[in-house]
Amino acid sequence: MKYLVLGSSGQVGEGLAHYIRSKNDECIEFDIVRNQDEDLRISNNQKLNAAIKVADFVFFLAFDVGGSRYLKKYQETYDFVTNNQKIMVNVFEAIKKDNKPFIFASSQMSSMSFSNYGILKHLGEKLTLTLGGRVVKFWNVYGFERDLEKSHVITDLILKADKEKRITLLTDGTEERQFLHVEDCSACLMTIAEKYSEISPEQPLHITSFEWVSVLDVAGIISKSFGNVPIVPSPAHDDVQHAVKNEASSYMLQHWKPKISLQDGISDIIKRMRKHKFIS
Repeated sequence: MKYLVLGSSGQVGEGLAHYIRSKNDECIEFDIVRNQDEDLRISNNQKLNAAIKVADFVFFLAFDVGGSRYLKKYQETYDFVTNNQKIMVNVFEAIKKDNKPFIFASSQMSSMSFSNYGILKHLGEKLTLTLGGRVVKFWNVYGFERDLEKSHVITDLILKADKEKRITLLTDGTEERQFLHVEDCSACLMTIAEKYSEISPEQPLHITSFEWVSVLDVAGIISKSFGNVPIVPSPAHDDVQHAVKNEASSYMLQHWKPKISLQDGISDIIKRMRKHKFIS
């Protein structure tokens, strides 16, 4: 099988590309970080059209997005909205031409109409269903990240523990999330691709650990890994998700189950960050 991964240099995309190759399948990578010709904002991108034509399956992971810090800074800007509009229009149009099976990576935030990110993902879901694709909803997937400007909470907290010798939180840390290691996420994505014809487009495909954990508890795990550095909460509350807690559909547990604990997953990220000299 030839799998095309749009957004292959991102946190999920890089992990998925590695997972695909570990299964002895072929992975076609596509990301603006690799080459400016792979900018999905370019209309009628011939390189994109060619990649989709030769692929057997498309993973549409590409999006202008990052963690809470990135969303708080950019999601209300014109560029954030139009970048993602262009990406979706161009990719969906290219997929439509060749009628390829595909997965669109959405988010559990797609129901949160106060968030531009959520609205854009909701639109992507609607477009996916018109083309018969499959929508997956990510719930705080974490993994090794190279673009630290877009880094997510676990990476941010690890960096603070290492560089600042303390973990300063953006909020009071009481907000709860469901964290899933990228390897578990990749296994789930491949399961959906392999069982594509069995899974109805109407099924809620939530990819998550199904375990609620507070950001404060995550900080505690990371603190212990760095000699019990102090944790400093902020008086601020969660203004990205507004403390909204959706409930995940358990449908995917019929086909796949996560295997990596949060403790082991965080240890893996710390190890990789040290290997790449992002931390000491």
